[in-house]
Amino acid sequence: MQTNLRQKWKINGIWLLFVLPALLFYLVFLLLPTLSATYYSLTDWDGVTSTFIGLDNFRAMFHDRLIMASFRNTVQYTVSITVVQNGLGLLAALILVRAFRGVNALRTMFFMPHIFSGLVMGYVWGFILEPNIGALNNVLDFLHLGALKMSWLGDPSVARWMIVFVSSWQNFGFSMVIYIAGLQGVPRDLYEYSEVEGASSWRKFASITFPLIAPSFTINMILCLIGNLKLFDQIYSLTGGGPGFATESIASTIYKVGFYNGIEWGYGSALSIVLFLCILLLSVTMVTLLRRREVEM
Repeated sequence: MQTNLRQKWKINGIWLLFVLPALLFYLVFLLLPTLSATYYSLTDWDGVTSTFIGLDNFRAMFHDRLIMASFRNTVQYTVSITVVQNGLGLLAALILVRAFRGVNALRTMFFMPHIFSGLVMGYVWGFILEPNIGALNNVLDFLHLGALKMSWLGDPSVARWMIVFVSSWQNFGFSMVIYIAGLQGVPRDLYEYSEVEGASSWRKFASITFPLIAPSFTINMILCLIGNLKLFDQIYSLTGGGPGFATESIASTIYKVGFYNGIEWGYGSALSIVLFLCILLLSVTMVTLLRRREVEM
């Protein structure tokens, strides 16, 4: 009996030894910062001194027009990028799931932008979209389409859609890879049976393909929603939140509140907690809803 207990303790000790680094990483870099942010969200903290003020930071943000505008922008970015990124990713996957010459090169080319930092891609596109020396306006001049030239990042409404475009372009290859993995798991027999029954291409997609790649769709939707609610890199590198504050997101506003606007870390922590709760609530809701429509193969 004692020998069995020693063996169990030895096995548990080895298991704990492997898990401990991950637990320490989680504790130091996620749990403790989250708990400290929760505390400081209830204070007026400037990084040196803190005064407990209760829920005043949370009340203030609902009367702050900049914060409300940032929330609206974040919703626009999240919905638009999620739709465009998944649409392009699924379309590319449907084309590139087939075997033909050069398919691997095309997959690599579409996926490649995703491996680079959002900041790097943002600065590259910032140069392309620059109104005076940017490549896009110069190409329009060369094609005698000068009437289409504009300040792509200077007009608030256009700048928001440029952020949507750049983020979708950079990340749709990642969605494509997940969809390809799902498509490769769909039994080919089902397509053969549907062809015998005379089903059209659209009917095969709606009745076979889309229901059976529902797990891939769920993964892509959740990852897109979480990533886009935290959108920061492309905004920082493309517009810096401008012109004015027209393209700010919640993440970029948190950064500016915490490091530029008088170092209001308590207020910034309160915004972070609200963003965290929004992401948590939306993720749980979306997972619950999307899992219901998944079909077992």
